[in-house]
This record gives sequence, structure tokens and C-alpha cells, in this order.
Amino acid sequence: MSEQQQPVFTIEKIYVRDLSLEIPNAPGIFLEREPPQVNLQLNTENQTIEDALYEVLLTVTVTAKVKDTVMFLVEVQQAGIFRIRNISEEEISPVLGIGCANILFPYLRETVSDIVTRAGFPAVILNPVNFEAIYNQNQSKAEAGSSTEADVKVNTKKN
Repeated sequence: MSEQQQPVFTIEKIYVRDLSLEIPNAPGIFLEREPPQVNLQLNTENQTIEDALYEVLLTVTVTAKVKDTVMFLVEVQQAGIFRIRNISEEEISPVLGIGCANILFPYLRETVSDIVTRAGFPAVILNPVNFEAIYNQNQSKAEAGSSTEADVKVNTKKN
């Protein structure tokens, strides 16, 4: 019985926790022919639900503007519940901030693309994100007492 227990990592549930779409200048904005400037802000959070059960939340805000006029604003909170056991306390944080975020990102990407297209706009395709770099940046900012929000570039694709 002296063997160390093997690490356990399972995905319990992946879901959209919150979804918001605003088109404040409809219907006139649909007549605009100039390509929009797209700004993306991405945030990661996690919390312990109970022993060995964690929720990881990716929040993205996508704002598209033509000149100073907002074309659309999308906010998505993509979440997952993960069961993680037999992993040291120092290793839990990177597993949540990097590993779990990487699992959730494709779902977040699909949700953003789908909702923007269904709203009648050209698809917004989120570029891949290096969650390890974001995690390290957030750790540095947390040590300095700053915010943990990261700006990320996106590609826009016309239909």
C-alpha cells in the first residue's frame, strides 16, 4: 500500500454558462460595407466546487466597431466541471489555468462563431490561444497586484 495513487483527471461537464449578444445600431449597421475592427478580451477563472471538483470559466468579450459605431458585442462564458485528484497543490493551478482552458477553448470558439453568424454578420474565427503564456502572464500580474485579463487578436472572415 506504499504506492502513490495515480493522478485522476476527468471532464464531468462542459457548458455555456452565459451568452449575450447586442446589436445596438440595428438595422442600420447591416448596411455598413466597411470591415469592422474587432477587439477581443479573454479572461480565465476557476473555483473549487467541492473536494477534487473544480469549475473553470473562460469569458470572452468580442466587440466589433466600424469607425466609432458598435456593430455588435458578444460575451460568452464557457465553463467546465473537472474532477482532479492525486495532484499536488502546486500542480492544480496550472492544470486548471492551462490544461482545462485548452479543453474549453474550442467550445468557446465555436459558440462565438455560431452566435455572430446567426446574428447576420461575417463569422468571427478566434485564433488559437497560448494558455500557458496567459497563465504565466497572469501569475506575474497577480504577484504585482494587477488584473488577469488578456487582449487577444482575432481573425474575421467574410461569408
